[in-house]
This record gives sequence, C-alpha cells and structure tokens, in this order.
Amino acid sequence: MKIKKEEIREHIRKSYEAVALKGSQGCGCGCGSQEDELKSFDLKDLSLKIGYAESDLSDVPQNANMGLGCGNPIILASLRKGETVLDLGSGGGFDCFLARKEVGDTGFVIGVDMTPEMIRLSRENAEKNEYTNVEFRLGEIEHLPVPDESVDVIISNCVINLSLEKEQVFKEAYRVLKNGGRLSISDVVATADMPQNIKHDLSMMAGCISGAAYSGDIERMLKNAGFSHIKMYPKDNSSQILKTWAPDKNIQDFVASFVIEAQK
Repeated sequence: MKIKKEEIREHIRKSYEAVALKGSQGCGCGCGSQEDELKSFDLKDLSLKIGYAESDLSDVPQNANMGLGCGNPIILASLRKGETVLDLGSGGGFDCFLARKEVGDTGFVIGVDMTPEMIRLSRENAEKNEYTNVEFRLGEIEHLPVPDESVDVIISNCVINLSLEKEQVFKEAYRVLKNGGRLSISDVVATADMPQNIKHDLSMMAGCISGAAYSGDIERMLKNAGFSHIKMYPKDNSSQILKTWAPDKNIQDFVASFVIEAQK
C-alpha cells in the first residue's frame, strides 16, 4: 500500500518533534526518537566522527547539538565575515550557532525548520545567549520564508534527503541565493537499490535513509535548478558513520554520507 505524502511529512515532523522535546539525544540524523538506539549512543563521539572539533561542541548552547547530522557543512562552506547564511532544516540550531561565529557581527544567519518545537528550542537558546546575528524561522525548505537573492551561502546537514520534493528544494535554494552564492551540504545519498522493507519503512524515512536519492539524480536536479560547479563525493568514513545508525540493517550497503557543493 502506497503511503501518502502528507502522512510521510507528518511522521517526519512528529519524529523530530520528539527529538526536540527530549533534547540532545540523537543518534545520527533522525533516529533520535528510537529508544533502543540511545543505549550505546555517544553524542561527542558521533560529532567528532562526522567532522566537528571538540571546540565546536563546547562552544554552542545547551541542547543545540542533537547528533542529527552526517557531516560538517560549516567546514565545507568556508564562511567569511559579513556573509548571510541560510541553514535548511536547522533543527536545534547547532550549525547556525557555529556559523554565526564565522560571519561575525556584520554577518547574519537564518535557520529554517518545519518543526515548531525545534524552532522554539533554537530561539530560546539564541535569546538566552543574547545572539543578535541569528534568527530562526518556521517553514518548509520547499517553500522558504526568505526573499529572492538575499543569501550568500546555503548550508544543510542531513535534511534534504527527507524532502519529498527535492528538486523544488534546489529551485528554492537557487532563488534565494545571490549571484555567485554557493551551496554547501552534507547529506545521505543512495548508492544501491534498497530492499522493499527499508524503502517503505516510515522510521527509515524519518531516519534519513529511505528518502535518499542517487547522486546522478541529485546532480540532474541541481542543474535543472540552474546550479553550476557541482561537486559530489562520499565522506571517507561514510560507512563508519552509518553503521552506528541502524546496526541491524546494514544501511551502509545502500546509502552513503556525501558532500554536495554547487554555485549560482
């Protein structure tokens, strides 16, 4: 039986709502709501494994790092002072809080997330820490609440795979980027046909697995949106990262953690 798009969206939203209400208890992308995965989960170890430094972990507000990523888009983006940055699917605000340091007081960071509980948490953290160069907006990445040509850099960490309209996401990204603006993304990409039990499993969809697209399809969507200078490649330790997400399903045989870069 085919699952309707709105049913999938609502399941994903509820999954991340649960993560936000629990705080920093993720285990790699969207499996933070699965209690059995939390027993052996080490947030610091995962964060270091996907590319963050210890200083990153100690220099963000409490509960901002939920262990939901598959890479470190901040390193990829090479952010500069004064730039405006947009984070697609900002979650608890972890990457936004790191980005705000890179762009400085003359720069600005916008986080967009579709989960009200995530937005509430990230706004509370920003307010407590008196950050004035970061803002969080409730919205869908397929319909960004951001003006045309207003952003220098777009980052995203293991979120676009969750979208049921990925090409629309890239079209929106192109719309809001300034000419010369760049896209720096860490995401999960399909590398082989998935078994039906994984492909149609809602928990695997919310867990950033079954919604992954092939790299060739992503490149095509980026080109259709207007992007150029496209680069896509898997992280060296992709298998090591993914093995911790669902040890009993061997998901590393079907997907990989990728770096995706492009320019307007």
